[in-house]
Amino acid sequence: MHNYENYHKVKEMIDERRANAIALAESRALELRSRSPEIAELDDELRQTSMQIMKTAVSGGDIAPIKERNLYLNAKRREAIRRLGLPEDYDTVKYTCAECGDTGFLKNTKACSCFRRLLYTENIKTSGIGRLIEEQSFENFDLSAYSYSPEVYAKMQFVFNTARDYAHDFGKKHRGKNLLFIGKTGTGKTHLSTSVAKVLIEGGYYVLYDSAQNIVSAFETDKFRSGYGPYEPISDKYLECDLLIIDDLGTEFINQFTVSCLYNILTTRRNRGLSTLISTNLAPAELASKYEDRIYSRIVGSDYKVVFFEGKDYRLFGKR
Repeated sequence: MHNYENYHKVKEMIDERRANAIALAESRALELRSRSPEIAELDDELRQTSMQIMKTAVSGGDIAPIKERNLYLNAKRREAIRRLGLPEDYDTVKYTCAECGDTGFLKNTKACSCFRRLLYTENIKTSGIGRLIEEQSFENFDLSAYSYSPEVYAKMQFVFNTARDYAHDFGKKHRGKNLLFIGKTGTGKTHLSTSVAKVLIEGGYYVLYDSAQNIVSAFETDKFRSGYGPYEPISDKYLECDLLIIDDLGTEFINQFTVSCLYNILTTRRNRGLSTLISTNLAPAELASKYEDRIYSRIVGSDYKVVFFEGKDYRLFGKR
């Protein structure tokens, strides 16, 4: 599923690039005609020869002499431009991307690499972890930080492999499946959550990362908003993205609305076959005491693969 707002935004950016390139070339062509009567005359004759080529081709005539004349006129035009002290391609349309001509798509209708790069950038911006994605990935997750204990190292190697496999095999095996990251502060939950998000965004998936508190607040804003004037819901996105990463579950204020909101999110996403990754500092027993059974059983039960993080808080030592 695409983030269609970002998709259309990128399409508009590409279309604007193309329009600007064409407009610049056209304005330069007018400039050349105004500066050089010779170029103006050549342009007029070139238009005529182009029309003659089309008419002759349709009637089955010989277009070779006309094409030869057309080539001669173009050569004279380039020479006239050089005499003005300008490059001969001064009024040629110059697209930002020569591969697709600023259409965003190749001849086989496949999205051009320029389109994919822009879409990736926009998806990062709106994912909620733009800065973190630039800093954290599977490649720079330092397992050696856990080497002080062979037991902890082995557990974290398993955690790392679980997260990496989930991300890289998401489309084939894990779409619609969920993860629950449990561990103390500074044990790597955010780093691996970000790493999962990065891989999925690179793969074109729609990913959102936000704190439980902010997510609940968005639903609260939508529910209790004033009924006056136009309003664009801000919570729908949490029910539509391919992967929702809920960070710091348990830090939000718990009341009847909060519990109902969380249950609605989890249930709706489950019914739609969408994936959720939840990160919390709370142990299973603490989750059980904090939330109703219907929520606890959903996130610690069969709906989620529970992944336990081990280790010290290395952020205290500037290592994470």
